[in-house]
Amino acid sequence: MTKAPWIGLSATLVLIGLAVVVPLATGWQVHARAGSSHGVAPLHALWAPNVGPGTVPSIALALGAVCWAPALAERMPWGRLLLAAYVASLAWLSCLALVDGPAGISRVLGNPDEYLRSARRVGNVHLLLESYISRIPLASTDHWPVHLAGHPPGMVLFFVGLVRLGLGGDLAAGLVVIVLAATLPLAVLVTLRTLDREEVSRRAAPYLVWTPAAVYLAVSADAVMAVVVAWSMACLALASQRPPVRGWPWAAVAGLGFGAAAMMSYGLVLVAVPALALLWAARVWWPIPVVGIVAIGVVLAFAACGFAWWEAYPVLRRRYWDGIASSRPGAYWAWGDLAALALSAGPLVGAGLASTWARRDDDGRDRVVLALVGGAVLAVGLADASQMSRAEVERIWLPFVPWLTLALVSLPDRWRRPALAGQVLTALIVQHLLYTSW
Repeated sequence: MTKAPWIGLSATLVLIGLAVVVPLATGWQVHARAGSSHGVAPLHALWAPNVGPGTVPSIALALGAVCWAPALAERMPWGRLLLAAYVASLAWLSCLALVDGPAGISRVLGNPDEYLRSARRVGNVHLLLESYISRIPLASTDHWPVHLAGHPPGMVLFFVGLVRLGLGGDLAAGLVVIVLAATLPLAVLVTLRTLDREEVSRRAAPYLVWTPAAVYLAVSADAVMAVVVAWSMACLALASQRPPVRGWPWAAVAGLGFGAAAMMSYGLVLVAVPALALLWAARVWWPIPVVGIVAIGVVLAFAACGFAWWEAYPVLRRRYWDGIASSRPGAYWAWGDLAALALSAGPLVGAGLASTWARRDDDGRDRVVLALVGGAVLAVGLADASQMSRAEVERIWLPFVPWLTLALVSLPDRWRRPALAGQVLTALIVQHLLYTSW
């Protein structure tokens, strides 16, 4: 157990180092960033050192977190802890984004390849759904931009909703994403407490709030997907702790969320893995038919309106391999993706994963952590093996990051503060040295 964190951390740092150095040393064009041979692999990023309005506040927040967050999380009343976690998360996300000034919030969603510009042009939702599949192929004369082509229509419909609410400006939509993304730690904390692991949730709170993934959560549409998944998991946990007659509404809401997630990203069908792991940890299986029926109902409702998931996915695969994915070598990205994930989740998660594995045979106290972390690891492994996510996984795999982050609670006590310091330092380095596109 004593050596496990060091082994995990060392392996993670070596993986990241190789992913950065190998392309630079060999001239291997891994095409981490579309349209540029100067990307800083394994991230979809460019070298661009920068300071801005958010620099001093983000450093102050990081120092405050390392000094006081672990102790405060242990002793605050539960309600105040949730409120403090939300406020701190909102501040951390905002300050990191504002390192690039107001453009750090508005620039990403205003990109022509993103959802928002297309959402502003949607006048008829039914027509959008009926024509969606025909506009996926690159050969189509009016093919979708990259992000719409690569995802089901759920995400663009979210932004259509924002446009119709008068929140369709680049900055307004960016602020909505930040406000929603800041709820992500709360969903995980609620899940843990519902599964009778309040002590684990308190230990995990600082890591969930001050995550390096905040660099991407603050400005990425994938953050919305992560939030939908996380709150669906929380609802599933609430269902699992009740008898069927009282728990089925929570299971139905979870199914609605999982179905919505599947209509936001094809890859989020893999969320079934951590969901099943949660039920295994709770030793309850009755929610499965309720969740399954409702989730499938969401997919069928979209099909009735003109978009059939099972028809779209093969078309998407062809579009994917007609695009830049074909020039991104699988021999690199099979492991380069894992290095990108390690930078997004934070290198100390590697130490946590090793510690979690080392404690797998404990007396059952860590069953919930092992299940949730193990489910996320398996889902990531399946996503990586599919080869449908070559590069850019620092944002694509955001829905799995909070559950991987739970591995940090398995670290020995003496690692607690240094691990948090390492996590916030990773976020500050990435945000201040790289132009990440998200």
